[in-house]
Amino acid sequence: MENLQEKLEEYYNKNYLPMHMPGHKRNVKLLGEKLPYKIDITEISGFDDLHHANGLIKNIENKARKIYGSKRSFILVNGSTCGILAGIRSVINFGDKVLIARNSHKSVYNAIELNNLNAIYISSKINKYGIDGNIDVKEIEKKIKENKDIKLVVITSPTYEGVINNIKSIVSIAHKYNIPVLVDEAHGAHLRFMDNLYNKEALNSGADIVIQSLHKTLPALTGTALLHIQGELVREENVARELSIFETSSPSYILMSSIEECLDILIYKEELFKEYENNLKYFYKETKKLQKLKILGNEIENKEYYDFGKIVIITKNTNITGKELADILRKEYKIELEMSSIDYALAMTSICDTKENFIRLLNALEEIDKKLENKEEKENKIEIVLPEKKMNILDAIKNNNSKYLNYKETEGKISKEYIWIYPPGIPLIAPGEIINKEIIQKINDYKNANIEVRTTFDKFPKIEVIE
Repeated sequence: MENLQEKLEEYYNKNYLPMHMPGHKRNVKLLGEKLPYKIDITEISGFDDLHHANGLIKNIENKARKIYGSKRSFILVNGSTCGILAGIRSVINFGDKVLIARNSHKSVYNAIELNNLNAIYISSKINKYGIDGNIDVKEIEKKIKENKDIKLVVITSPTYEGVINNIKSIVSIAHKYNIPVLVDEAHGAHLRFMDNLYNKEALNSGADIVIQSLHKTLPALTGTALLHIQGELVREENVARELSIFETSSPSYILMSSIEECLDILIYKEELFKEYENNLKYFYKETKKLQKLKILGNEIENKEYYDFGKIVIITKNTNITGKELADILRKEYKIELEMSSIDYALAMTSICDTKENFIRLLNALEEIDKKLENKEEKENKIEIVLPEKKMNILDAIKNNNSKYLNYKETEGKISKEYIWIYPPGIPLIAPGEIINKEIIQKINDYKNANIEVRTTFDKFPKIEVIE
C-alpha cells in the first residue's frame, strides 16, 4: 500500500512543473528548506481529495478505522474544533435542546451559538484543588427525564487534567432514550493503547461520535485529529457533509501525511506504550517523596478513571501558586508546562518522552520542593453554582442593547460575551447568563494570581453586558 509521505517525496523528485497552487511553487532554491515546501501540494492527480476520498487519503482513514475500531473514521486537519462543530451539527436541527457538560471546550459553545441550541448544562464534581472531576451519571438521567426533547449529549473525557468520565454508563442511559452521545476526547487519542485505560476509551464505551486530537498526546503535527463514528444513531453522510462545511477545502497534505505516520507508529505500539507506562510508574513513585508539592495522580481517589499521563502538580498550601511554579520551571530549568492555574500546574507527557525527560522534571520539582514553605489554609468546600440562563447564547450575542462595565460592577447583569481562562478554554460564563458574585470572585482570584482572563471582545477588565 502506498504511503503518502513517500509518494510526496517521490513526486517532488520527478520534477513536475507546478502550474497550480500553492504559490510557493515548491521553489526551495528561492525559499530554502527550513519549511517543507517541496512536499506541500494541492489536490492534484493521483493524490486523492480529502472531501471525496477514494485513494491515498481513503487508505489513511481506513487505517484509522481499523486501529481504533470505528464504523468510519474521518481525518481532520483543522484540529478537534472542526470535528466538534461538524459532529454536533450532524445530529441536531436548528434550535434543538442538547445536554452539555459545563466544562466543555469553547468550540462546543460555538456550536451552540451557530445552531441556536437550547443548552441544558450539567456540572462535574469539583475537588479540593478546584479541578473538575467526574460527572454524576444519575444527574444525566435526571436531566434527560426532565427534558424529554434532548437530542444530543456532549461530554468531555478525559478532561484537561486527565479525569475520565464513566462514558459506558452515560451512553447506556442516553441510548435508553435513543439519544446519541458525542465525546470530546481531544485529550484521549492514546487511551486505547494504555493497558489500564483501554476500556475507558469513548469508542470502546459505546459513544456514537468521538473526536480525538492526535497532536495532543500522540506523535503528530499540530492541528491533526480524527473523528470517529459508530452505531445507528449517526448518519455517515451527514458527518461528511458537515465536515465539508467546517473543514478547509484546501487541506494540508503535510498534515495528512503526519496523521498517516502517527497511525503507522500506533500499529507497532506495544513496546512504546509499555516503556511509557513504566516511566510514569517510576515518576509517580518518586514524587510521593515530595514534602510540599503534591501530584494529583498520587492524591486522586478514583485512580481507575484517571490518565496518569497528565502530570498535575498541586501547589495549594505552599507559598507559591501554580502560575509561579510554571514561571520557575520555565526560567530556571527551561521546562515549559502546558498550563497553570491558581492551585496547580499541568505537565503533559506522551510516548515520545524519554525516561531522561521524566527524571529532569522530577529533579526540578525536588529542588523546588525543598525551597518551598508550607502555608496551611482552611479547606473551603468548593461548590459550583451554574449561572442563571436568561436567554440563549445566539440571542444574547445578537442583542444590541448593551454597554461595557468593569467586571466588579456586573453582578446581576446579563453577559453579552464569553469570559474564560485559556488554556483550557472553558467558559466561566457564556452569553445570556447572569453574572453572579461567585463568578466575579473567581475572576478576581485569577486576576490576583496573574492569570490572564480573556473575553470575547478583548476589553477586560470591562465586560459587555445587556441592559
